[in-house]
Amino acid sequence: MTGTLAIAGARLLLADSVSPPTTLTIRDGMIAAIGVDAPKGARELRADGLLVAPGLVDIHGDAFERQVQPRPGVDFRHDLALIDTDAQLLANGITTAFHGVTLSWEPGLRSETAFRSMVAAWQALAGRLGADHRIHLRLETYAMDQWPSAEAAIDAGAVHLLAFNDHTAEIARRAADPARASRYADRAKVTGPEVLALAKAMLARADEVEPFVATAAALARDAGLVMASHDDASPETRARWRALGCTICDFPMNEETGLAARAADEHVVMGCPNVVRGGSHLGWHSAEAMVRAGAADVLASDYFYPAMRHAAFALAARGACSLPEAWAIVSANPAAAAGLADRGRIAAGLRADLLLIDDTAPAGPEVVGTLVSGRIAWLSAAGAARLA
Repeated sequence: MTGTLAIAGARLLLADSVSPPTTLTIRDGMIAAIGVDAPKGARELRADGLLVAPGLVDIHGDAFERQVQPRPGVDFRHDLALIDTDAQLLANGITTAFHGVTLSWEPGLRSETAFRSMVAAWQALAGRLGADHRIHLRLETYAMDQWPSAEAAIDAGAVHLLAFNDHTAEIARRAADPARASRYADRAKVTGPEVLALAKAMLARADEVEPFVATAAALARDAGLVMASHDDASPETRARWRALGCTICDFPMNEETGLAARAADEHVVMGCPNVVRGGSHLGWHSAEAMVRAGAADVLASDYFYPAMRHAAFALAARGACSLPEAWAIVSANPAAAAGLADRGRIAAGLRADLLLIDDTAPAGPEVVGTLVSGRIAWLSAAGAARLA
C-alpha cells in the first residue's frame, strides 16, 4: 500500500454536515475512501480532536503584489516572491491560489515588463511549489498596447482567469491631488505629475476601449478562459459584461448588482478581510451583508491570506450560515466559479486537497497541516508530532 495515507480520528467538514470522528484514506493523490479502516501498510496521520476541511480556493489574491514590492518602489524577483508566497499559502490552508496580476499601461509594479516576469517565474517554478498556483490576469481596459503580452501568455496556458478592470479614470482623478498621487507614483517609480499625464493620455484614447475589450473577450472565450468583471456598479453594467461572456461578478459595488448576478446564476466574489474586520476598510458594502442577502457566494483572500479560514468560521459563529455553508463559500464555490470540478469538497474521487484544523485554538482556527493532491505539503510542529 505504498503511497496510501490514512487520516484517522478526525471530524470531516462535509458539504452539509460535520461527521463524527472517522478515517479518511488517500491514494494516488485522491480521496479513496471515507469511514473505513486504514489499509494495511498505509501511513497514518493521527488527527484526534481535529477538523479536516477541504483546501481553500482563493480566486482573487492581491497580496502577492506586496511580495514583489514590499515597500513602494522596492522590487524583488517574481520567483523569490512566488516561493515565499507558497509557504504563506500552505500555512494558511490555501491549496489553490489565483494570484491577481494586473497588466496596465502604468510603468513599474503593474507594467508589461512586470507581467512578463511573473509569467516567466510561474513557468520556471512549475512542479516545484506546494500549492496549485494560477494567474488571475487583471486586465486594465486601457491596456491596448500591452495586450500582445497577455495574448502570448494565454496562448502558452499561463493565464487561468481573466478579469477586466477599469481604474484609469480613477487614477487620473486621484493623481490630480498631489497628496494622493504618491500612491500611484511610488509603485510606478515615476512622479505624481507623470502619472497624471500618462492617465490623461490614456483617457484621450477612450474610443479604442470598447473594441479592444470585445476583441480580448472573444480571444479569451475561444481559449476557454473563465472571465470576470471587476467593480460592477449596477445591474446594467453587469449585463454588458455578461454579454461578453464574463460569468463572475468580482467585487460589485452594491447589493443590487450582486443580486442581479446571482439571479443570472453567476458567481459573485467579495473579500474575506471585509468579513473578519466587520466591514470594508474603504467604507464600501459589507461582505457579510452580501452573503446574508444571497448577493455573494464566493469569498477571496483579497489582500490578507489568513482571512479566508477566519471569515468562514466568523460567518458561522455570527449565524450568517452553517459552517459547511460558510466553508463552501471559500472552497467549493470558488472552485466551481473557476471551473475546477475536482476540488473544494470532501468526497471519494476528488483531489485530496485537505486541511487539518484545530478549531479550538485560543486565537481562532489554526491550520495544523495542509495536504495538496494527497501530499503533505505543510505541517506545524504539532502536526508533525501526529505523523506515525
